[in-house]
Amino acid sequence: MNNQPTIANRANITVPRHNFMANLFNIFGLRQHSDFAELDPKIEVAENKNNIMVTAELPGIEQNDIDLEISANGYLTISGEKRHEDAAASPNGYFSEIAYGSFSRTVPLPWDLEYSKASADYTNGVLCITIPKTKTEQQNRQKINLNNEKKAKRKTAAKAKKA
Repeated sequence: MNNQPTIANRANITVPRHNFMANLFNIFGLRQHSDFAELDPKIEVAENKNNIMVTAELPGIEQNDIDLEISANGYLTISGEKRHEDAAASPNGYFSEIAYGSFSRTVPLPWDLEYSKASADYTNGVLCITIPKTKTEQQNRQKINLNNEKKAKRKTAAKAKKA
């Protein structure tokens, strides 16, 4: 007879009191709140003069399981699913810390962009999305002069006296 704990007899395992709730979730095969966060892709948004670049880490997710959408009001949504391997493929598995399931992450893009010209590449678990800026957005740069510290303090003091 196999002595490894199964879902049916896992409740007999003695656990420290502070881990009770975490293990209760595991006994019934439920995911904890922190497990949902593990699936959320880590995002980086950068820009240069002509483009906005969004990079997302999606390790272990097949390209066919990724969906990208940009709304007319400037929200990029990256969603998908990390599928679980068939349990029969690993009959001797004892426990798993690997998170599986669906995810969705929405990122606001506060620029005037040419959504119809967006492109995306997915290589080695890294999704790279490039969205060109409109000509108007490319020209929407205004240089801000930096005053020296003494002048700034005098202006702040003068404004405080007027108030």
